[in-house]
Amino acid sequence: MHPNDDFLSAPELDYDGFRAALSDDWGWFSPAHEPNIFAGKVRTRRVFGFVATDLTCNATRVERTELDIRRDDMEYYYVTVQDTGESTIIHNDRVVNVAAGDVVLLDSTRPVTFVPAPQHRRAQWLSLQLPRQNLASYLGFEPQGGMCGRRQAQAARLLCQLALDPVSDAEPALASADKFMRLVVYDLLGALFAPPASPSSRHNDKLFARVRDIIKERFADPDISPREVAAETGISLRYLQKLFTVRGSTCSHYISSLRLDHAAHLIERRASMKTGQPLSDIAYACGFRDYTHFARGFRQRFGTAPGAVGTGNTGNDNA
Repeated sequence: MHPNDDFLSAPELDYDGFRAALSDDWGWFSPAHEPNIFAGKVRTRRVFGFVATDLTCNATRVERTELDIRRDDMEYYYVTVQDTGESTIIHNDRVVNVAAGDVVLLDSTRPVTFVPAPQHRRAQWLSLQLPRQNLASYLGFEPQGGMCGRRQAQAARLLCQLALDPVSDAEPALASADKFMRLVVYDLLGALFAPPASPSSRHNDKLFARVRDIIKERFADPDISPREVAAETGISLRYLQKLFTVRGSTCSHYISSLRLDHAAHLIERRASMKTGQPLSDIAYACGFRDYTHFARGFRQRFGTAPGAVGTGNTGNDNA
């Protein structure tokens, strides 16, 4: 990792100036200092729509205390990248030794202490502020503060590259691009900090119920896909797939099953009312783009051809 030249040229701040510069976006922190010798730098910018803060100081430690937490009452996660140097981060009863390129997830509602290594007193950090509810909803779980993603992990390397790349701050921002890149950041954090256990909490049960409701409302839309379902639910595609996998199914199979069940209902009504409605119209109304694909799926699910429903005929379909 290399120091950012633009940040190094930022003006030095005294103790009060350093705390004030952090307080607006990052919350209150209390650096340890001796009178008249504290010096630090803070730069706030935007990275893919996230508030990003570069900081360094010569303090022996920087703390976010219970008093600081009560003072600003902020609720968010912040992912902290060790830009240069080494430090120890104490958070949520975890003591983590980090080096340049390591990524630590922190919780603004819990105390945290940064202790730079003595030989790296002017270590640098970059912090991205992440909306707490957005991140938890997207990942499908609430990550625990104090977890560390080591620089050897591919997801950590990619996250550092995205967060520290000065080009991302210099190029004109595009709302659509920022939205996409925020999801990339969330996916990388999910890869780093996802719990090893399969999802089974009440939160995930609620998420799965919401997924089913979305599909039930939209299964007749031929454009609905697992990716769209995940986006509308506010979770990653990977986590959507996991929700179905632990229940012995897939999202695509669930969508297809609802379409076929609805088609069977409409075909039975067609037979009882003798409407003569083309079977292809029913297939298209249920979200199928291709009648042959629909007929094959119908036979596999119900053991008979669509055209044989209500006729006693098990031969060819009548589209």
